[in-house]
Parts: sequence; C-alpha cells; structure tokens
Amino acid sequence: MYQRFSVASPAGHDLPTDVVTYGADVPREDTLKLLGSVEGKRILDLGCGCGHNAIALARQGAKVIGVDESSDQVADARLAADREGVKVELHHAPLAELAFLRADTIDGALSAMGLAPIEDIDRVFRQVHRVLRPEMALVLSFPHPAFAVIDADDPERRVHRSYWDTSPIPADGAHPPDVPRTMAAIFQSLSRANFRVDTVLEPEPPKGDPRSTRWTDAMTLLPATLIIRARKLGI
Repeated sequence: MYQRFSVASPAGHDLPTDVVTYGADVPREDTLKLLGSVEGKRILDLGCGCGHNAIALARQGAKVIGVDESSDQVADARLAADREGVKVELHHAPLAELAFLRADTIDGALSAMGLAPIEDIDRVFRQVHRVLRPEMALVLSFPHPAFAVIDADDPERRVHRSYWDTSPIPADGAHPPDVPRTMAAIFQSLSRANFRVDTVLEPEPPKGDPRSTRWTDAMTLLPATLIIRARKLGI
C-alpha cells in the first residue's frame, strides 16, 4: 500500500530542515514560493510533526508557532529545534484550539498534510481565520483525493474506491486514518471560513532519479499531492 508523505516520526526525521516541504516527490517552498519571505514574521505551523518545516522557517528568520495533537511529536520537534539551534514555540493541542493566540497576530499559516486526519476542518479554518492578519496566506497540502481511488500496489492500477467515498483511509501505524475530501469539499470549507483561494497546484513528480522512498509508479498517472494557498478575507 502507498504510504503517504508525513511530517510525523519516523518519516519526518528524514525530511530537510532548510526548506519547507509539502509532499513526497513534489517541488518545495524554495521553488513554489507560496509563503514568500518569512523573515521577522509570525508563522503558524499546524500539525508540525517532528518539526522539520518549523525549523526551516525559523532558520529563515521567522517566529514560528508549531502545534501538533501528538505529545510525542511535540517532544520530537522540541529536541530537533534544540539540536538545530533554533527557537520554535511549540504547543501540544488540537489543531482547532488556538485560544493561546490573539486575533489578527499571525502573518502566515502552513499545514503540510497536517489536516488530512482532521474530521472538523471547518472549525480549524475558522480559528486560523481569526488569528491571521487580513489578506495573509494559509498554505495547505493534502493527499490528493484522486490518488486515493486507485490501489498503488495493483499493477493494473484499477479503481478500488469511489472518489466520493468519505470512509476513513487507513494510514500506517504512525498516523490516524485520513479523512478523504473532494477538492470541492475543501474549497467549500475554505469559502465558509471566509478565505479566498488564489493558488491550486497538482505537481507532477520528477522524471528519473532521485526519487524518495515514498515513490510509487502510480504517481506518474495521478497526482499524489494537492497544494492550496488561500488568503484571509474580512476581519
């Protein structure tokens, strides 16, 4: 079975700490430039895992607030930040519980696959909208909903589940099951929370080597990662 990209350990320990990474075998932030310059800005990392993206942002001069629902992941992220010699503010909390942040105080938010297992993303988006400054960006990556319809281990690449099937998708032992959503459902959730989507990416995988340990030939047929940038509307 295809194991999706994850920021959680042990997979997260192998990720770079010098650049934000959105998914397996897709361009990184140094190519996509979705967050832009983060120097001196307060950036929220939702579902920070073992901290590779938070550390990368801190190394670029950001004031990073990382949140994760796993106490083990927060502990791993704290150790990694200490090892890298950077300061990251870390919180063990549900991703929708951001009461420790004041309204309109965050300059940008990021979640690399962190919302994949969250059932009530509407609540998360409402909280992120509250803490972001007006027009600031929320950058998200998800397992691409189209990729879930095929069995990556089947050499015939046959469809094995409906695109509209909302039943949980089991992950490996390090993660809770993913909650599948269509692209339309994600857009509707963002719209309800008063976000405007300005970028949608379905990156093609690289041709030839090097490829990650998460590579599967099925990625040449369907995108494995969906990346979205949305901006806060209103106040």
